[in-house]
Amino acid sequence: MAGVVPDPPLEILVRESDGFSLWMGPPFSDPHQPTVKLEKIPCTSAKFSEDGRRLMVVKQDGVVTIFECKEHTEIKSFQLPNLAAASLSPCGTYLQTFQRPLSAQDKNVNLWKIESGASACNFSQKNMTKATWPSILFSLDEAVACRLATNEIQFFDPANFDKGIVSRLRIPGVADIELSRQPGSLVAAFIPESKGSPASVQIFSCENNGNAQPLSRRSFFRCSRVQLHWNYGSRGLLVVAQADVDKSNQSYYGESKLSYLTTDGAYEGLVPLKKEGPVHDVQWSSSGTEFSVVYGFMPARATVFDKKCNPLLELGTGPYNTIRWNPKGRFLCLAGFGNLPGEMVFWDYVEKKQLGTTKAEWSVTSEWSSNGCYFMCATTAPRLQVDNGIKIFHYDGSLYYKKMFDKLYQADWKPESADRFGDIAELQKSMSSLKIQGTKSEGQGSKSSQHSTPNPPQKPATYRPPHAKNAAAVQAELFGGIIAPAQEMSKAALRNKKKREKQREKKTAEASSVADASQD
Repeated sequence: MAGVVPDPPLEILVRESDGFSLWMGPPFSDPHQPTVKLEKIPCTSAKFSEDGRRLMVVKQDGVVTIFECKEHTEIKSFQLPNLAAASLSPCGTYLQTFQRPLSAQDKNVNLWKIESGASACNFSQKNMTKATWPSILFSLDEAVACRLATNEIQFFDPANFDKGIVSRLRIPGVADIELSRQPGSLVAAFIPESKGSPASVQIFSCENNGNAQPLSRRSFFRCSRVQLHWNYGSRGLLVVAQADVDKSNQSYYGESKLSYLTTDGAYEGLVPLKKEGPVHDVQWSSSGTEFSVVYGFMPARATVFDKKCNPLLELGTGPYNTIRWNPKGRFLCLAGFGNLPGEMVFWDYVEKKQLGTTKAEWSVTSEWSSNGCYFMCATTAPRLQVDNGIKIFHYDGSLYYKKMFDKLYQADWKPESADRFGDIAELQKSMSSLKIQGTKSEGQGSKSSQHSTPNPPQKPATYRPPHAKNAAAVQAELFGGIIAPAQEMSKAALRNKKKREKQREKKTAEASSVADASQD
């Protein structure tokens, strides 16, 4: 009888100003401090491949190093001058880089084979934006690769890029594309408004060549950009159509609508949302048969729909703009981050019940662990320069671990397939004895013990810019020389005070002389 395969350990990548380190994930052997699996390595950025097999580390002077995650060994290093961006393919087979061009003829986008270090493909690209990077898109299994070009989508053979472009899909005016992830057999294309024609999103098969007909299509008026969300299984596509201007003048940020398209043409239309306002967030479940939406003017509303757009579960209303479905498809976290107060609500979707509520103010990033039992929030720079830190919660919202940093730039779970972990019920039992813990960074000290109740978060001190350090003296000048006796006046403030007193005495004397003259 074969032995039971243990669950893979969770790992956390933590990047500070002087580099990154890898922690062993929860449950921690030492409840107050996680074990450091890989000591700090200097870098400017670090990113796992989507399957978690490899890690890309960008260092100073354009050096990109690739590590094998199993043994944490360096397998290849690239020296790339004028490097502006770098990205790993989903399985870590290729490294894609963008270098600032020195001339119009420079082939500044390269696709490197990590094993050999050779260039598999290169071409010229003038500009790089978040919407256009990475330039070459891969399906999750790297079976399909494509690239957006002028008025067309170009397809490559991922097994042999030496063949060059193997097929082209002609789509006049195409501005954005999204390749289905698993399987990667379909591609969605966005065509903006042009000469009175409405914008549209069209779904094509990757196997078609030339001027193929779309499998499904949806048109939009007053649409400047879209967000495209494929489900798992590549049979449904959610489209968030956004306009820069809200004609009803109810929102400064424009307006947005949520549409749903199926690849077989069975459904094409708006998702029936019961509240007016913007679409804040949308996410598919791991099964690909349900999706959740946060929408409407504040307080926003959250609803879970099936693949036929029928509402299945109402999650309530509140100050929310974020929803995260755990990789096992059982738990949901509904939260309000950004400029919202950070309230979080945890739900058990299977039991259709609320598990708990908590708060994580000032969170910049948030994500479930691969086993679906822990939820990590991080406050990171440069978005926020103060109160940087990590909070890890149980699936029910109870706090498991907290750590503050002087400067934290990144906190990511190492990706793992959810299929490698056991059933969620078994994981719940193994976590039942864990207690809430909190720690502080070195040098700050610890004020709470294992059995004490965590102190409520202190209100951050008011920000005082450098030029306001002598605020008392400035106030003295502005408000007639009045200043607290416990504080000393600067020499300049003292001179100004004496000058004002002399001016007041002179004006008083002049007024007296005028009054005497009028009496005479």
